[in-house]
This record gives sequence, C-alpha cells and structure tokens, in this order.
Amino acid sequence: MVLAAVDSLIIATEFSPWVVAVGAVLAGFGAGVLSALLGIGGAIVTTPAVRALGATPIESIGSTVPAILPGAISGAYRYAKEGLVEWRLALSLGAAGAAFSVLGAWTSGEVNGRMLMVLTAAVMLWAGISVVWKLRRTTPDTRMEEDPGKDAVTVRNSIPALGGLGALAGFVAGLLGVGGGIVLVPVLTGPLRVPMRRAVASSLVAVAIFQVPALITHVWLGHVNWAFAIPIMIGVIPGAQVGAHLTVGASDRTIRILFGILVMVIAVVYGATEVRGLVVNG
Repeated sequence: MVLAAVDSLIIATEFSPWVVAVGAVLAGFGAGVLSALLGIGGAIVTTPAVRALGATPIESIGSTVPAILPGAISGAYRYAKEGLVEWRLALSLGAAGAAFSVLGAWTSGEVNGRMLMVLTAAVMLWAGISVVWKLRRTTPDTRMEEDPGKDAVTVRNSIPALGGLGALAGFVAGLLGVGGGIVLVPVLTGPLRVPMRRAVASSLVAVAIFQVPALITHVWLGHVNWAFAIPIMIGVIPGAQVGAHLTVGASDRTIRILFGILVMVIAVVYGATEVRGLVVNG
C-alpha cells in the first residue's frame, strides 16, 4: 500500500511551481548537509525528492548534478581549512574520475531510466552496508582510528589502484547523477583504511573535480531540468556548511552509524518503489 501510494505520487502528481521550488530547496539543503557530513554528493536525498516532485527518471539524474559541484566545493573548502584533506589521494581520484564521468553521463541517456533508479538504490544499499559492517571490527574508544595525526594517514594503494577507484567513482557519478563519494567513502575507509573524516574531506575534493565534466555532459545532452536544479543549488551551499561544521566535531563512529543507517533505509524504500514501477510499467 505504501509503495503503491509513493509510486502513484511520483507518476501522477503535478505540483505547483512554488511547491516544487520549496521542496527542491529543502532537498538541496539536506543534500548539502549529507555531502559535507558523509562525503557523498547528496543525491540520495535529491534524486528521490525530484522524482517525488514529478521529474522523469533521466531528469532525476541530470537535475541533481548542478548542485553537487557547489556543495562539494563548499564542504571541501571547510575541510581544507581544518587540514583534513589528503591532497595526493584526492587529486589522484579526481583526475582519474574526470574522463569516466563523461562516459557515465553519456551512458545514462542510453539506459532505461527506471533501471538507473534501481541501480542507484542498489549502490546506496551497498554503501550503507559496507560502512556499517566495518563497525563490527572497531570499538567506540579507538581514538587512533577516529582522528590520527596528519602524518599517521598512509595511503596503502598505488597510483594505478587509486586511478581504478577514481575511474569507477567517476563513471557511477556520471551514470547515476550521484557525487561519487557513495563509492569512494566505503572503499577509502575500508581497504585503504583512511579515517572517516579524512576520507570524507578527500572524497569531496575528488567529487568536485570530476563533477565538472559530468555536469557539462548532462547539460549538453539535455538531462537537466533547471526548475529542479536551481532551487537545489540554492539550498545545497548552506547545507554543506552545516554538515562540515557537524563533522569536524563528531566522532568517527557516530558518522559511520549515521551514514550507514540513513543510506540503507532510503535505499530500501526508494529501490522497492522503483522496482515496483519497473514491474508494473515495464
């Protein structure tokens, strides 16, 4: 019943321009908070939100992209002032992801829109599970993992490995209209063993780099509906400042729990809704 109601709302409801604008601004603010707080692009909020406000699947992907860039830059700037960005890591990931974000954006126009929405939910679910799973091997009092000194952070993978991770994140970012941090953060905090706050900070820099070509490609292909994109952009910058402020003073474990639970809940509800729509409508 709930999924049917949500799906009907997505398909049939036409909101007034004011409702769309206010809803998109609020979604943008939430996306900005999550972008800075968790190192993700915030599309886990904006993509379902613009779908609920009446956007088509491809518009839901493309219209979130313009807001990712200012949100990532705003959050990254705050982290850089705190000395939390691992620049070698961030620049390697960003450079590798730039070209592949263009390929992903082009591919998004060639794939069934609802399938992309289901894939977005699957990526979200994987990211949430992977972060929470790692909590089983940590303790709340592990201070060294929560906030090691700058010199204690060591990137254990080679430049080619970072390039592969950046390429994957860039492709997913372009394909699904997400920031790419939803791929980067779990891997950085898992196999690479980068502390959460530094992973978030470095992820935002990488996201800011490869979102530029992704944005240009989505605009060129006509995937962006500016009635959604502009209000989201208005809300995302103040939201990013709030999120960065919260993260600087939060514990690593608290951020992980928040990230994992929120992403998994949204992924399950959103994914189930889109799967139902795919089955019913083909």
